[in-house]
Amino acid sequence: MLLSDFDFELPADRIAQTPTPDREAARLLVLDRGSGAVCHRIVADLPELLTPGDLLVVNDTRVFPARLLGHRVPSGGAVECLLLTRLGEDQWDALMHPGQKLRVGATVVFERDRLRLCGEVLARRFHGRRTIRLWVEDGSPVDVAIDTLGHVPLPPYIKRPDEPTDRERYQTVYATVRGSVAAPTAGLHLTDALLTRFRNRGGEVARVTLHVGYGTFQPVRVDRVEEHRVEPEPYDVPAETAATVNRALDEGRRIVAVGTTTTRTLETAARAGAGRLPVGGGVSDLYLYPGVTFQVAGALFTNFHLPRSSLLLLVSAFAGRERVLAAYAEAVRCGYRFYSYGDAMLIL
Repeated sequence: MLLSDFDFELPADRIAQTPTPDREAARLLVLDRGSGAVCHRIVADLPELLTPGDLLVVNDTRVFPARLLGHRVPSGGAVECLLLTRLGEDQWDALMHPGQKLRVGATVVFERDRLRLCGEVLARRFHGRRTIRLWVEDGSPVDVAIDTLGHVPLPPYIKRPDEPTDRERYQTVYATVRGSVAAPTAGLHLTDALLTRFRNRGGEVARVTLHVGYGTFQPVRVDRVEEHRVEPEPYDVPAETAATVNRALDEGRRIVAVGTTTTRTLETAARAGAGRLPVGGGVSDLYLYPGVTFQVAGALFTNFHLPRSSLLLLVSAFAGRERVLAAYAEAVRCGYRFYSYGDAMLIL
């Protein structure tokens, strides 16, 4: 398959720059993957669109303010650093700019109100990637300094600086386990009240954790779909969730994955457990593209994704390329808002 087969036209004004004021008020395109039929609802209708007995699985990872803005020492030149993965107590895999000037041994400082977080480049890698060591001058915890100085790592297609409100809005209401550099954005639409309504109608809710890394932003750089590789991301399946999902599978009940990260977690774990979810964690580098089968997910609640992205390939694997692209074209015609802060899609 060619990556160019997963392209589509999207006017710039369809890319959402801000979230809807009310999470549940976002529009919801419902796609029947069997017939290709489409209908238009809002997220608040989700409990009624699902069936009593359905199991909704969410990703409870929590985004941390991983984007640091500072300067080089001693030149004072501007530096941007996106922390990706913690490698040890004080070392990180990071994406840094300007890459050509940040050689091994370069030092940087991120500071505000007399708080100084210092960094040293330890290793230089590809596409702006660096290994960096961080420390605070006064010896206080690095994580506290990151939380104080860091910015919400909004995706690059949101063309505005982050705002204080993004700290709450670019986070799911059930976010618990710190570790992501990007939100599992389908979950941004859900509220405690909506989940309660779903439970009251006979549904169940379970949680997994997958920490979203740079792979969610990383472009697919190959022409042939099959040649792409997904960056590994850590995941965990709690004992209660494994039992709940396995019981639903045994009883033939539908499992509704909230987002592509939840889908990848469920499908990775199922492959490790021969079709059933084992308890515990691991690392997922599972790449889901058309032709790959799904063992757990029976429905998918997701956002609208970028052209030629691994996330669009996953959705196309679940519902079929032609039907997904036709639904996307309908969404464009009807003025849906796309990407992280945009509207949603339910594939049944």
